[in-house]
Amino acid sequence: MATNPQQRNDDQTVPPVADDAELFEQPISVEKPVETRLPFVFSSPHSGRVYTEAFVTASNLDPMTLRRSEDSFIEEVFGGVVALGAPLLHARFPRAYLDANREPYELDPAMFADPLPPHVNTRSLRVAGGLGTIARIVADSTEIYRAPLSYAEAERRIRSLYMPFHEALRDLLEDARQRFGWALLVDCHSMPSIGAPHEDDRGGNRPDIVLGDRYGTSCASEITQEAERLLRRLGYRVARNNPYAGGFNTEHYGRPQVGLHALQIEINRALYMDEARLERGAGFARLKADMTAFAAALADLDWSALAGEMRRAAL
Repeated sequence: MATNPQQRNDDQTVPPVADDAELFEQPISVEKPVETRLPFVFSSPHSGRVYTEAFVTASNLDPMTLRRSEDSFIEEVFGGVVALGAPLLHARFPRAYLDANREPYELDPAMFADPLPPHVNTRSLRVAGGLGTIARIVADSTEIYRAPLSYAEAERRIRSLYMPFHEALRDLLEDARQRFGWALLVDCHSMPSIGAPHEDDRGGNRPDIVLGDRYGTSCASEITQEAERLLRRLGYRVARNNPYAGGFNTEHYGRPQVGLHALQIEINRALYMDEARLERGAGFARLKADMTAFAAALADLDWSALAGEMRRAAL
């Protein structure tokens, strides 16, 4: 098994701080099973919590505020899938530093001291909301940077952090598809327990889990239906596509017509952590066991029809 767990820190309110070289040399972790037995790939693009000293220094914000954008500990919540026979990919870099669930070049020109090249997407809704590939704000809408960035810095992060993450994800999905005739990306995230002021469900209590399949376009309907059924059987309140239908990764990699399916899973943070202190809570062990049981039950279902469809389409 090839593993490289993120640096741990007993005081989880203070992020591990590294120099640029350490993080840029190893921006991701790929945990591979001894034997690949499942057509599933689990990915956590937002749980990274290794902050560079230069980033912390350049920010207006204290370490706790910077961490508000993390999907804290989600790579641990889904860690049991590796023993089941599925790989787990997760970013080591934090979402506030670079967001791997965006297009490679979704950038806000107001953040940069120099003009952006023509290929940059400056007009997406995510950029308008301050949450492009390099975010302008953290989750509570406070500005991250004290001064404009250079475009060269954006290019450096995208090439050295974003590209390796997506190269690894593409390789894992293609390996699964070659082995099994089809593949499922489970894109793993967490969400605040209450909708934020800028979101459609502002102030509302959220369900335990939200499944996002881009309104039925990113994976076969049978997959979403079975996932919802299994999670409900485990006792969770489950919603679909509201308030989250899936981000760039779900939309980009979810191509059922060629045997690639993608399902986003958002977990309510109140289930497993103290949202104010950013610490694991009393429900952490149960949730981790349940997510392992969920993956095992999903794997035990008969998916031969999906694999057969892909083989027939290839003829």
